Amino acid sequence: MTEPAQVHVVDDDPGVRDSLAFLLQTAGLAVRTYDSAAAFLAVAPGLQAGCVLTDVRMPEIDGLALQRRIGALGSNLAVVVMTGHGDVPIAVAALKAGARDFLEKPFDDDRLLVVVREALDASQRAQQAQDAAATIAARLASLTPREREVLEHLVAGKPNKTIAYDLGTSPRTVEVQRARVMEKMGARSLAELVRMVLATQKDEPKPPAS
Repeated sequence: MTEPAQVHVVDDDPGVRDSLAFLLQTAGLAVRTYDSAAAFLAVAPGLQAGCVLTDVRMPEIDGLALQRRIGALGSNLAVVVMTGHGDVPIAVAALKAGARDFLEKPFDDDRLLVVVREALDASQRAQQAQDAAATIAARLASLTPREREVLEHLVAGKPNKTIAYDLGTSPRTVEVQRARVMEKMGARSLAELVRMVLATQKDEPKPPAS
């Protein structure tokens, strides 16, 4: 069973860490605390999903620098930054850099819980989508070159007879290869198969404009 995504509280103030941990745990959320960005970064490479609730103003590595390093890891961690009064420009910079949200101190407990839960949900959805894409990619890689050709023709909307003509084979052979493609891809219908392939094409990087 997959463990629930955790909230990672990063703050150099022990009082803030303890109060946030108590609040989040009381709300039924899994929590880990860290007294510095460096302490969190020591474990971050092993994390894929979750919410990082971090203070902006910390010694050595501040919240914005931490956010940049998290982004460089390529994980699905959702970052929520905590800012002091008057730090709106910093909060805006965090949002532009990819933060999920920001909370301005002093913040309302209910508001914090809403923001954190939304961040956890977004992180888990992103992780599920990434896992699904990896599964589809592995299934595509299992196809033989001829099965891949049949798949490309199927996605193009061509019937078996046309595929057979294009590939210089018989409709019966195409029918067998189509069944193998469906089985290997784990698709229960042609529509599902097409959606799988289109999803991978949507995620592929686009070539630079000339």
